[in-house]
Amino acid sequence: MGERTILLVEDEVYIRESVSEMLEMNGYRVTTAPTGEAGIETARKKDFDVILTDLKLPGASGIDVIRAVKAVSPNTACIILTGYGSIETTIEAMKAGAFTYLQKPLVKDHLLVTLEKAYEVCEVYSLKAENSKLKKEITNCTEAILGTSSEIQEVRDVIGKIADTDSTVLILGESGTGKELVARALHYGSTRNNKPFVPINCAAIPEDLLESELFGYEKGAFTGAIATKIGRFEAAHEGTVFLDEIGDMSPGLQVKILRVLQEKEFERVGGRSSIKVDVRVVAATNQDLERAVEEKKFRNDLYYRLNVIPIHLPPLRERKEDVALLVSHFIDKIALRKKKTVKGINPEALKMLERYDWPGNIRELENLVERLVVLKEPDTFVSVKDLPDKIRKGSLETSGISAVSFSAEGLDFNAAVDNFEKDLILSALNKVNGVKKKAAEILNLNRTTLIEKMKRKGLLDHLDPSESANEIA
Repeated sequence: MGERTILLVEDEVYIRESVSEMLEMNGYRVTTAPTGEAGIETARKKDFDVILTDLKLPGASGIDVIRAVKAVSPNTACIILTGYGSIETTIEAMKAGAFTYLQKPLVKDHLLVTLEKAYEVCEVYSLKAENSKLKKEITNCTEAILGTSSEIQEVRDVIGKIADTDSTVLILGESGTGKELVARALHYGSTRNNKPFVPINCAAIPEDLLESELFGYEKGAFTGAIATKIGRFEAAHEGTVFLDEIGDMSPGLQVKILRVLQEKEFERVGGRSSIKVDVRVVAATNQDLERAVEEKKFRNDLYYRLNVIPIHLPPLRERKEDVALLVSHFIDKIALRKKKTVKGINPEALKMLERYDWPGNIRELENLVERLVVLKEPDTFVSVKDLPDKIRKGSLETSGISAVSFSAEGLDFNAAVDNFEKDLILSALNKVNGVKKKAAEILNLNRTTLIEKMKRKGLLDHLDPSESANEIA
């Protein structure tokens, strides 16, 4: 990328000077600004690869800086520096377009590693800057790799390293984890991005039709073949073929796929001449292919040909710290598409979503958010009472109401008791569909005592619309 340029927006002189000096010693060209307004003005006059901006600034905030930069330079990587790390901060920064955020005090090695990752992302997507269609495709692919968890950061790292290669990739993961989105990210992050991306679900097409779909057929090859038809591989010449659910492919077709990978050629059904093709193959499955090989259900030679670079997509239950970002992303995306004005989701409802195990993974989460957005009243927040019973019950079953774990350092007694009380109240409210009077009865509390506790614990959004302000004051 040539000279690596950074704009550092920081109001504290010591931090601004020391970070700038350290970065310049490590090969970066650094420009500094002491305020958000100065940073925005500097970014308008000159392009930067990366923006490092403090969150809390006099005047315009770091979020304002990111929004202004992204408006004129969408491909610039923006990193928030904050001493006020929180879910809300992360969501707001990511919504504004931040690549990630770092908490103060900054650790040199962590900062340098993060900058390297930011530059990798910039390099992968630099070819998209001149093509609006490709920009849209990249945006649509981010859902599978959106998050700050170590698992998803590792996936992003691998994509960044291999996207612009011709290596065959095998994407492994449960249904709904976003395997096709990752395949698309690989395609649109490569020099093949202006050529076709051709997906085919091997499990969705009957076995006797799949071969002709993949390789095409000649006129007269079978009854009904009234004209020659090209297949998916031929259609994807110089582009990418995505073979989804390849674990369901028959042994006979596995042999033919192996030949394409080895020889870069095939014959149409009913044809006699070989057709040369230049395609990158990305495959995916939710099956354990190693076990399928052991059980003689999948060819070991094809498995090793496909498994050049494996990408393991973790299920959502193993990356629950990413749920908040995904929920925020889906609310914004769906509200825009459906022309709704949902403000967001309140903390207790979000907490329940984070506790749920999501057997359907990202797809299940997106479908739920669509349901919530469509049914929600305008200009309101999604709350616990909007969530389906299975989410509330599943959340409570995993919330640890009946079990307390002690770390080596012990626990914060008051915080543990406060969380336990909160969980009891939520459990009671869920049991009686949010009716405070009934919840108070099953908790053996006075109704006013329950509402006072809810007020202290920030649970007032659970009040029924019929309950007046005077009753909770």
